[in-house]
Amino acid sequence: MSRALPKYNKRRVTFIGGAAAVALSGTVIAGFALAGEGSKSDGTSARTLAGPGTITCPDVKSKLPAVPASAKAEVDRNLTLLNTQIQEANKRLVDTVGQGGPNFVQNAILGPLKDKRVSTVNRIATAIGRTAAKPQGLDSLAACTLNGAGTNAGGGAAGKPQAGGNAGNTGNAGNAGNAGNAGNGGGAAGTITCPDVKSKLPAVPASAKAEVDRNLTLLNTQIQEANKRLVDTVGQGGPNFVQNAILGPLKDKRVSTVNRIATAIGRTAAKPQGLDSLAACTLTK
Repeated sequence: MSRALPKYNKRRVTFIGGAAAVALSGTVIAGFALAGEGSKSDGTSARTLAGPGTITCPDVKSKLPAVPASAKAEVDRNLTLLNTQIQEANKRLVDTVGQGGPNFVQNAILGPLKDKRVSTVNRIATAIGRTAAKPQGLDSLAACTLNGAGTNAGGGAAGKPQAGGNAGNTGNAGNAGNAGNAGNGGGAAGTITCPDVKSKLPAVPASAKAEVDRNLTLLNTQIQEANKRLVDTVGQGGPNFVQNAILGPLKDKRVSTVNRIATAIGRTAAKPQGLDSLAACTLTK
């Protein structure tokens, strides 16, 4: 009996310790789930429980016409992507609290999110338009707002990495013919160079010329804006700031823009393929 008792106590202690560990891990898991709770529809914000506030975006699903059966899978996939984009933006909002200047949230989170949403709603409209009337004006639902405390917006230490990247800005795939390098930022900031789009296009039908020219001009404008941002933000952020806050959003803008060019041509001629490969730009020192 005197030797059995320690074994019994040891096993009992092990069990109690295990129960405590389970209880503790359950608390951690519950806390983690609460902190990561997100939106269930595109019209509601993905909640964060930290102080920087909450990003809220207009609902897209409720604004869609009847979706043809042939487009349903693609539309649903992109509606889900809209939710994911909001959740990622809210996570970035929390992760970058205190970083950047007064325009950090707009430039590094809300702006890129808008551009991602433009690309996504354009894909939804295109999917519906293949077999039914293409919905117009969905771009007006792309802009999101920051509600709540918004402690992200400014005053951060310049030495911290600014993680507010954005894989999703629409637009800037190329330019009206100058190898993608419109708008030299100059100086120590370097220069952003993009592949030329105009030279890679097939013959443009007369019915598409105005729209194609408008988007080629937009490509130049987007490069100029990116180069200006490069100069204006010299010394800000960490080693990945330019990629996350300038080059990444620029690529996404270019994807959207070249897709619009391809769609315009494809209405009356063979739709050009592979223009997305011209979207990525580089920083040249």
